[in-house]
Amino acid sequence: MQTSKRLEGIGEYFFSQKLREIEQLRKQGKDIINLGIGNPDMPPHPSVIEVLQTEAAKPNVHGYQSYKGSIVLRQAVADWYKKYYSVNLNPEEEILPLLGSKEGIMHICMTYLQAGDEVLIPNPGYPTYKAAAMLAGGKVRSYSLLKKNNWFPDLASLGKKNLSKVKLMFVNYPHMPSGQLATKENFKELITFAKEHNILLVHDNPYSFILNEEPLSILSVEGAMDQVLELNSLSKSHNMAGWRVGMLCGNKKFIDDVLRFKSNMDSGMFLPSQLAAAKALSLPTEWYREQNLVYEQRKIAATKILKLLNCKVSDKQAGLFIWAEVGKDFEDGFKLSDHILYEANVFITPGGIFGSAGNKYVRISLCSSETTLAQAYKNIENLLKK
Repeated sequence: MQTSKRLEGIGEYFFSQKLREIEQLRKQGKDIINLGIGNPDMPPHPSVIEVLQTEAAKPNVHGYQSYKGSIVLRQAVADWYKKYYSVNLNPEEEILPLLGSKEGIMHICMTYLQAGDEVLIPNPGYPTYKAAAMLAGGKVRSYSLLKKNNWFPDLASLGKKNLSKVKLMFVNYPHMPSGQLATKENFKELITFAKEHNILLVHDNPYSFILNEEPLSILSVEGAMDQVLELNSLSKSHNMAGWRVGMLCGNKKFIDDVLRFKSNMDSGMFLPSQLAAAKALSLPTEWYREQNLVYEQRKIAATKILKLLNCKVSDKQAGLFIWAEVGKDFEDGFKLSDHILYEANVFITPGGIFGSAGNKYVRISLCSSETTLAQAYKNIENLLKK
């Protein structure tokens, strides 16, 4: 049986393949330290788990749920957006809960793309943008993000190109993998650009609370609701990656469009999960401060590792990762990553998996304890002494 043509050019997700390789190395007796994946190792707040346990014990919560999600969760999202982003959202019409924001990327592509439609994808950027666009039949057009431009697109140059077939543009700030923050002025420029070229702007915003004291939503900028869909998630901000709770925010027309597709793909989220997510969104600001105190210490430890490897690290990074430029000792991030994996039993992510503009970079996740990061440093230090 042959696979469909839509899978042509779509490889297995890098981390899926790499995790199998790491597992094989472990079976060979190697104690591999994985610093590659952004999988939060800390638990959600105890009160969130308590709500899940209490609600799941009830006899009447186990059936199918509304395709639009519980109003309790939608109201909690609206309150969260108002409190932290100063964005007013109508919970009845402008919020759609998702089984993780990753599925929202696919839903948006399937909702709006037809064969031949083009999609602007950041390079470097989250690989799922490209895969989802291709699976939906779209044609990928990458736009480069460069260090010299603070990892922001050169909209003036991009605007001189023929964009008549471009329907969607994916953007992501705080940017993954570089950790670059955007300003309101940056967002204004993006919205103006999208309006001029009749492009639906899709902003992916899962990292705004991590190592960042001023969370920002593109929807807070005037005119955004007419031109933007924003994806958000509890995976990173609330240590709930395995819970698969995300959200899509935008005007009623866009939300209704995506719901037409989504309602044919799933049957809604487990109600206790939604109610627990609502609790998570109501946590006090101190929750984020406490998480960031931990991540600050890990950032210091991760930076020490990268400097030991002669990599250049910018202090101005937000999010769950540290992005660093490879020094002269290695041709690219792939060579550096493989070298320390096989010789020091430490895995860090090669930046090239996020696009060609990331070839000279590597990334370390902050989802490991200081003890683990210290051991990784020691492993690499011992290798360099040989």
